[in-house]
Amino acid sequence: MNIRLSLLVAALACTAFTGLAQANPTTPSNAAPYKYGMPLQVAKVVALTEPPTLECKVVTADMKYLDNNGRPEEISYRKLSDACRLQN
Repeated sequence: MNIRLSLLVAALACTAFTGLAQANPTTPSNAAPYKYGMPLQVAKVVALTEPPTLECKVVTADMKYLDNNGRPEEISYRKLSDACRLQN
């Protein structure tokens, strides 16, 4: 009886930790959020990042770029995750 109870508690704890890991973003971004119609002067895109997910859902992605004056900028925007490309 004690082994079953221990296994049940361990399974519930793993489930709780998994839920917390998925709920909290891993790295906070200091990128400005994009608003529709916002003028962007992108000369060169340096990096595009998004949180990894196996589900097709809307995620917040970041784009690091150089503006027309060569200054580095960062902006965040909402998009469908890369997992959506793999679904029919």
